[in-house]
Amino acid sequence: MTRASAGYVLPGLKAGLFALAMSGLAGSMAGTAQADIPAAFRQAVAESASADDAVARFYRENGYQAIWTGADEASRQRRSALLAALNDIRAHGLPDRSAEVNGLLQQMQQARTTRDFGLVEAALSKALVDYATDLQTGLLVPSRIDDGMVRKKHTVDGASFLAGIRDAQPFAYMRSLVPASPQYRGLMREKLRLEQVLAAGGWGPVVQAKALEPGEQGPAVIALRNRLMAMGYLPRSAARSYDAAMVQAVQSFQADHGLETDGVAGAGTLAEVNKPVSDRLKSVIIAMERERWLTPDRGERHILVNQTDFTAKIVDNGDVTFETRSVIGKNTHDRRSPEFSDEMEHMVINPSWYVPRSIITKEYLPKLRNNPNAVGHIQITDRRGRVVNRNSANFAQYTARNFPYSMRQPPSRSNALGLVKFMFPNKYNIYLHDTPQKSLFAREVRAFSHGCIRLAQPFEFAYALLARQTEDPKAFFHRILNSGQETKVELEQKVPVHIIYRTAVVSSKGRAEFRRDVYGRDAKIWAALERAGVVLPSVQG
Repeated sequence: MTRASAGYVLPGLKAGLFALAMSGLAGSMAGTAQADIPAAFRQAVAESASADDAVARFYRENGYQAIWTGADEASRQRRSALLAALNDIRAHGLPDRSAEVNGLLQQMQQARTTRDFGLVEAALSKALVDYATDLQTGLLVPSRIDDGMVRKKHTVDGASFLAGIRDAQPFAYMRSLVPASPQYRGLMREKLRLEQVLAAGGWGPVVQAKALEPGEQGPAVIALRNRLMAMGYLPRSAARSYDAAMVQAVQSFQADHGLETDGVAGAGTLAEVNKPVSDRLKSVIIAMERERWLTPDRGERHILVNQTDFTAKIVDNGDVTFETRSVIGKNTHDRRSPEFSDEMEHMVINPSWYVPRSIITKEYLPKLRNNPNAVGHIQITDRRGRVVNRNSANFAQYTARNFPYSMRQPPSRSNALGLVKFMFPNKYNIYLHDTPQKSLFAREVRAFSHGCIRLAQPFEFAYALLARQTEDPKAFFHRILNSGQETKVELEQKVPVHIIYRTAVVSSKGRAEFRRDVYGRDAKIWAALERAGVVLPSVQG
């Protein structure tokens, strides 16, 4: 909410209408003792609130005392604060609610009987609970949009919102409902900035070229220069060639967009340079919705994996204290990494790889049918854990349904999990781990796994986690590693893990960075937001 005056008159509405509605309410309820609530008012509130458990519970516990329709100044300020906040909700990338505001004002203006005012009381309470819930937990349900978005939104108590505005200064309380994370505040600022750019006409003509290299000249180079200037990566310049200043600007742009920072405007870089302002604005609005899904309490220390950024970070008190490259699930339906939060409990040094059933039946069984000695680095075991003699087994008789064996790769440097895995037990069987496929970390887009998160620097990641429970974490880790024995090491303090998916983030320096929509999930979210009523102020580029 951007207004702070209790006398704020909603734009687009006649001041007389607003004043009449307010004075009508105050006058009608004047002289009503809170200890003697009229039966008609009580009944109207109870009936209207019955569909909302939180609102109904608040009024039962509150003795059906009015918090909106009283004649006192506090009630008037609550009404003003709520209506102002509803009218400003688009600042949060949520659907416009001006029609609801007009409806509430009309209902207030037309209220005449005690029952009417009971209905108004309940309507304003439901409006506050809906507003606060959307603002604090998000508008959408993630799992209804994509089956990889298995994150469960944190819950809020609607009755506490009503108690809050009853007991606190109304305008200050409405401001306190806004998510307080630095990321959310930064995204709000970026949203406003991009809306201003959009209103001014965007970043100018797109660059009509397949690729541009340092030293080149021509109209496409000038278009690239102008677009980089408009986006704030290049100071004002009249240069007509792809000079050193432009190379540096391209490198900065590449760094902010998750691209290889070679200073060459190749096809991938130009595709990102040519993205319209509207696309970036959508990414920011989607990121705000995603930020609302996360619990406000991320953990004083937590692990943050942003899939689109291909990174894993350890965050302590808001500061990134460790960061490494990561590989995420391949972009196929059965391999995409899911989004959820959990708690890391332990690590396993020198792990065995117990092959998931899906991989056994889809990848290994067809090979075993043709050659019983295929995938010889994997042990095949029966239900009792005994190793199966491949030469005496008839794999051709089995299907994906009746294959009776398990498969395990013992600890080794060639193990699919590498030499350490980090466990936060979950029903999706997702964890962080080492990998022998080190070359993948040099790729720009790193989506190759079966769903788990592979780390480029798993040993260093382990040292950072162990540093809080042992004086020499490196020596401790390598003593176990050198034993060659599979060893479980408990973390004395569990660490929250948040696997997220953000195509727009605001860096610690306050600059917005963007990433590609690797799995196409943000496109689905935007479509859902549009269906819910979210719109851009313009569609210019």
